[in-house]
Amino acid sequence: MNKTKNNFIYNIITKDLKKCKHKKIYTRFPPEPNGYLHIGHAKSILLNFNIAKKFNGICNLRLDDTNPSKENKKYVNSIKYDIKWLGFKFYYDIYYTSQYFYLLYKFSIKLIKNGLAYIDELNKHQISKYKGNFNNLGKNSPYRKRSINENLIFFKKMKNGFFNNGKISLRAKINMLSPNILMRDPILYRIKFNKHYKTKYIWCIYPMYDFAHCLSDYIEKITHSLCTLEFQDNKILYDWFLNNLKIFNKPKQYEFSRLNIEYNVISKRKLSILIKKKIITGWDDPRIVTLSGLRNRGYTSNSILNFCNSIGVTRQNSLIKISFLENFIRKELNIKSQRLIAVLNPIKIIIENFNKIKEKILIPNHPQNKNMGKRKYVFSKEIYIDNKDFKEKKTNGYRGLTIGNKVKLRYSYIIKAKKIKKDKNGNIIYILCKYYKNRKKNNVNGIIHWISKLYSIPAIFFLYYNLFKISNPENKKNFIKYINKKSLVINRGFIEKNIKNINNFSYQFERKGYFCLNKNFKNNNIFYFNRIVKLKNII
Repeated sequence: MNKTKNNFIYNIITKDLKKCKHKKIYTRFPPEPNGYLHIGHAKSILLNFNIAKKFNGICNLRLDDTNPSKENKKYVNSIKYDIKWLGFKFYYDIYYTSQYFYLLYKFSIKLIKNGLAYIDELNKHQISKYKGNFNNLGKNSPYRKRSINENLIFFKKMKNGFFNNGKISLRAKINMLSPNILMRDPILYRIKFNKHYKTKYIWCIYPMYDFAHCLSDYIEKITHSLCTLEFQDNKILYDWFLNNLKIFNKPKQYEFSRLNIEYNVISKRKLSILIKKKIITGWDDPRIVTLSGLRNRGYTSNSILNFCNSIGVTRQNSLIKISFLENFIRKELNIKSQRLIAVLNPIKIIIENFNKIKEKILIPNHPQNKNMGKRKYVFSKEIYIDNKDFKEKKTNGYRGLTIGNKVKLRYSYIIKAKKIKKDKNGNIIYILCKYYKNRKKNNVNGIIHWISKLYSIPAIFFLYYNLFKISNPENKKNFIKYINKKSLVINRGFIEKNIKNINNFSYQFERKGYFCLNKNFKNNNIFYFNRIVKLKNII
């Protein structure tokens, strides 16, 4: 569903063009290369690139690489790959904030010369204390009254590596009594003796995000600077920079709601903590909603874009249900996924009165799509069923196999459980059953799936559940406390041999969900699968 008509940003741009405010529309997608992109970035990518397409404009990909201690080429490459995977192309070469370091340095000198920036020798803890908080106003640094000439000398020394990390910083001279804490003399430059993945060791001073961000937009002639609502207060600071640098044709900032999904965190800082604590395996862990994690789990780019397009662009923050995202991949996979049979928790069944070696059966590859044809299946004396489909005693509402009751084997015969063979620890070795040649479903307890021992191969199944036990862990300071320790369950079972002859992206394992091959594991004798999403209304 296309929500263009309800997109308030599209409406703003349409009005701007009618009033001839701009000759051409320029947007940008400006991630910081300090982590992998997540589904919230997909929403921003879709918005910015689609605006460029709709209004015959240009969308820049710009890497805001102003912090060499956290950024590296690996993240740059992952960002580029994710954007291309979503189906978007860059108009020109990729832009980097690091390209503008010299221009940003010149801008900061201009602020110093105008008496609007100064070198501060307070450390970061002292600066934070002097800034105050929402209840207490800030107070001026004792170094705020340095002369312009002295500030220029110190800033040059700072650039040339004269001072150690954290020794001094360049701050804007705004208003320490401002109710907006961001306006209380924010830091413009700090010292970092780290190798920058792009500029190497040319610079040892780096601009802060807020200072570099709005000026990079100006340099690239961005007409509509789009960001999420948490940057709404930053707009006052951006305007201060642009106004005091006498910049005209300023980029106009518009804010839209951030994409928050139930049972997930999308903060890169929090994701980094999860990785560091080895709670997840990395940025591509299938339990998180990074684009690489979703891709690794088996989500398609099309399902993600349809999801982002469906929720639209508003200024109202909300928590999106995880089931809403799942519906998009489930709907897509239902149409194109071939059906196969897998038993994830096997119990052996021996059919005492089946005297053949095997019997061939033809079963449909897709019950609603006859064009997908049929495949060979095998019935034999020994088969496997799922352990959830057997109970020793029948309970109310239970539709599986029980002693003395009959069930229908899907696509095949009716069986009746006669007795159980157990080991000395009470574990079931096998269940002895009788089969009936009459396949009519009269007086059966239910229908269950199964797989022949002769026609199966070993498989390992990775079943993913919500990573957190609460719906909104993003709002919790101690979010680690709410980790679901059972977010990954690994089952050993069997998959039908037909899998060897099929080279699909995804499969529906009947009654169990949609699965794809787990690319992290390779073994000629065992297949590894990720469950992408459950079937509706199953546990």
